Amino acid sequence: MTRFLLAGGGTAGHVNPLLALAQQLRAEDHEVFALGTKEGLESRLVPERGFELLTIARLPFPRRLNLKAIAFPFRFLKATFDVMGLLAKYRIDAVVGFGGYASAPAYLAAFLSRKPLVIHEANARAGIANRIGARLTKFVAITYQNSDLSGAITGMPIRPEIVDSVAGYDKGQARVELGLDPSLPTLLVTGGSLGAKRINDAVVQSLPKLKAAGIQVLHILGDKSEHVAKQEPGYRSMTYCDRMDVAIAASDFAISRAGSSTVSEFSAVGLPAVYVPYPVGNGEQEFNAVTVCEAGGGLVRLDKDFDAEFIEAEVIPLISHSATLKRMSASAKTMGIPDSTLRLRDLVLDAVNT
Repeated sequence: MTRFLLAGGGTAGHVNPLLALAQQLRAEDHEVFALGTKEGLESRLVPERGFELLTIARLPFPRRLNLKAIAFPFRFLKATFDVMGLLAKYRIDAVVGFGGYASAPAYLAAFLSRKPLVIHEANARAGIANRIGARLTKFVAITYQNSDLSGAITGMPIRPEIVDSVAGYDKGQARVELGLDPSLPTLLVTGGSLGAKRINDAVVQSLPKLKAAGIQVLHILGDKSEHVAKQEPGYRSMTYCDRMDVAIAASDFAISRAGSSTVSEFSAVGLPAVYVPYPVGNGEQEFNAVTVCEAGGGLVRLDKDFDAEFIEAEVIPLISHSATLKRMSASAKTMGIPDSTLRLRDLVLDAVNT
């Protein structure tokens, strides 16, 4: 049995792959601890999955010169020594990092403690923690061919239940379970857990045209949407969907942000999409969708250019042409990596055994 510390957190893009690997390692009788912060999404999700969460202080990299920037090196060293103490206390054999606030001190702690270190980068454009950490190890896993880091292409660890469930679902039955017409082409719309105002507004504005074209919409609004959840013929909206496998199985096409988990899940099951990258950060979402879209499995539309007119002119004709949908679905699937968790597991064990 090997003891692993999996470091990462803050956003779903860091926590979800961490949990996917953690579950795989635990199923193979390894012991797994997670490292994060008390403020991040991991503080809720990690304990819910039955893993112990070890925490350190939240330590964002300074973006400009101020008192926090001057204090940062000292706080970073303290966090590093804190992690080294955890490595010793819990007799950790190897560290795997996924980016985020907790990762950078863990990378340096593993390096100084001479522990095997593996880094997984979810996005095509790496964050600062992983760019630094990649210099400390030769075991780097990347999700996309167009990544700005060099490493082994493992893909994005995704929940196996998504792939298995979608593959085993009858599309009509999935629609019935969601209160939709089992016979109508279905558009899935999701902007992530918080929602996406531009996507939500454009879809709501284009609803009359979508319905007139015989296309029904399953719309996941997000927690902070100003639109109200409702159900009517040809349209069902909800704040949150706890059965994304059913939602994906019910759908023929999607409009979505281009987070790495979303792009990877859609590709693995062959769901074509229009990806509308979140226009904040280092632009990683736009690059996340490049590979699958170049293969013909989707389209990229920048947030500033996405509106009801685009849906009416481009999306409706596309969904209305079944042969095009079938071709795009097959193309998306060629870029999916459904065994991504196992690929990352293999790289992690290679690092331990080297």
